[in-house]
Amino acid sequence: MRPAPMTTRHLIATALVCSAVGLTACGGKKDKEAPAKTAASAAAQARTVSVGSVETRPLGGGVEASGLLVSREEAAVGSELTGYRVARLYADEGDWVRAGQPLVQLDDTLLRAQVEQQAAVTAQAQAEAKRVAGLDGQGVLSQEQIETRRYQAKAQEAALKELRTRASRMTITSPVSGRVLSRGVAPGQIAGGGTTPWFTIARDGLVELDAEVNEADLAGIRQGQAAQVSLPGGQSISGVVRLISPRVDSANRLGKVRVRLPVRPDLRPGGFGRANFGASGAPVTAIPESAIRYEADGLFVMTLDSNNRAHQTAVKIGQKGGGWAQLVQGPPAGTRIVLGGASFVTDGDVVRPAPVQQAAR
Repeated sequence: MRPAPMTTRHLIATALVCSAVGLTACGGKKDKEAPAKTAASAAAQARTVSVGSVETRPLGGGVEASGLLVSREEAAVGSELTGYRVARLYADEGDWVRAGQPLVQLDDTLLRAQVEQQAAVTAQAQAEAKRVAGLDGQGVLSQEQIETRRYQAKAQEAALKELRTRASRMTITSPVSGRVLSRGVAPGQIAGGGTTPWFTIARDGLVELDAEVNEADLAGIRQGQAAQVSLPGGQSISGVVRLISPRVDSANRLGKVRVRLPVRPDLRPGGFGRANFGASGAPVTAIPESAIRYEADGLFVMTLDSNNRAHQTAVKIGQKGGGWAQLVQGPPAGTRIVLGGASFVTDGDVVRPAPVQQAAR
């Protein structure tokens, strides 16, 4: 039997079915390509940002300060005697002296004669006091005469002691060992017992840098920390922080830091020096300060996962120094974080990292 000829209705139905199948096939292909194109577009539009990382490092470093070279301790030497001529000098500026070494000899010619005369008077008074020993209450001499002789003997002994003490100070000696910084006495000068010292001595020759440090940088400096001091002549000397002043000048907001320096002839009190304080303290977990975002509800950083997607992470920081901040609470060491451009990145953004070299340790 022959198949029935297709009617016009059948032809139209067949065409509609084919069209529907074709559209379904085309639609399926588009649905598969769309996510890939979206991802490619997002990657192309990703913001390029500088990326650093959370590190374990000593906090501080990079702090510079200038100041004057000063003696760690100065001894002022003079004479409390008056009226005696300077007979001889034994030291001059720049000399190294030891404790007890003679510096000045006063002319004691007249004083020696006075001591001899007083010794004779004292001996006579002592002899008179011995003669009345044991005569108390016997009526040979009045008690007043006996007491007078005893008093005179004691008075003459005190006068002799005073002259001998003065004689022992006719030679002025150095109270400490060190370097003579200044001399203010000349041969032939008459001692006047003034307050101006004859010699100024730097004890043990120790010279330090009295650096003035900005108040904000004091927290990054500690006792025992290494410092490199540069002199105007180009010399570079290694020193150690000995003392940090407990107060800050209210006028200029600067604090004093004393840097101990080795004994060297080219270190002169009154000279200028500049110190660079290296990293200090034990290693801590730290982040670059440029990575911190200051929001109304706290501090945050933008961390990056393996797909370079940013995530806003809350942090708590401690002390700062050298462009770094101690991380008290936050991501672990090694975590990648967005630096300066973090303020333009929002949570969930995909970024294109551009690594930068972080500050040296």
